[in-house]
Amino acid sequence: MNTNLGKHGKDVITGFEGTITSKHEYLTGCTQYGIVPKIKTDGTLGDTHYFDETRIEVTGEAIEIPGTKEKPGCDSRERP
Repeated sequence: MNTNLGKHGKDVITGFEGTITSKHEYLTGCTQYGIVPKIKTDGTLGDTHYFDETRIEVTGEAIEIPGTKEKPGCDSRERP
């Protein structure tokens, strides 16, 4: 499911949905994905929630992050 980062996903149990932004692999063998919801009507961003891989249904195409094709990775790598 690693290729699903950036896609829209939904937790099939709770109905929570948003963009799949992270993958977490634990020592115990569990794999979870972080889903960030859309911005709320008051302009604030909701908390990321983490769900087991088997609970996620991909429901949309991946978003495109500007500049990531030319310069992949985090900006923090360039900071001392």
